Amino acid sequence: MTKKPKYWTEAKKYLSKKDRVMGKLIKSYKSPSEVVLTSRKDVFFSLCKSIIGQQISVAAANSVFLKFKKTCKGKINPKVISKLTNTQLRKCGLSRQKILGIKSLSKQMIEKSFNPKLIAKMNDEEAIEYLSQLRQIGRWSAEMILLFTFNRPNIWPIQDIGLLRAISKNYNKKYLPPEKFVNLLNKRFTPFCSVATWYLWRSIDPEPIQY
Repeated sequence: MTKKPKYWTEAKKYLSKKDRVMGKLIKSYKSPSEVVLTSRKDVFFSLCKSIIGQQISVAAANSVFLKFKKTCKGKINPKVISKLTNTQLRKCGLSRQKILGIKSLSKQMIEKSFNPKLIAKMNDEEAIEYLSQLRQIGRWSAEMILLFTFNRPNIWPIQDIGLLRAISKNYNKKYLPPEKFVNLLNKRFTPFCSVATWYLWRSIDPEPIQY
């Protein structure tokens, strides 16, 4: 794991000044117990974890991922995955679509038709579009990769149920919160929406997710 992003301290000060609710949230999770955004800097690992976690609970996703990791003998990389059979992956608890997604990703990484290094030169929208060309990767998954793996500072994943629930809870809005209000927060938190998202998530789930 890498250390916290360089922008983290600046972002906390900025968000605390911009928004009273966010200021309280940041204060409630301050050091020494503060858990911050980190990254493995391993795009393949993170994409596999993202595919596995789709449309199932966090607990179920963790259970399936542990079986998947054991089947890979702890080595989650394209060459290892390419040698696994569909039956082996199915025994981990993976659906047919998720197996196809992970197998396709492995093949594209080996053939270099997907090159994660190109993402560093792209803006957020370009990167989301590039990642979304992968099988089983939509906008939400692409945003998770940009936030967790690349630590991009201004990701605001409005398709994320946890984020929407946290906005409703902290700003006394009905669920789902009005789109107009979500967009207002987006403008208010820019250019540090990723950090705001992180603290909003913490308000409903103290256990941080890591892709």
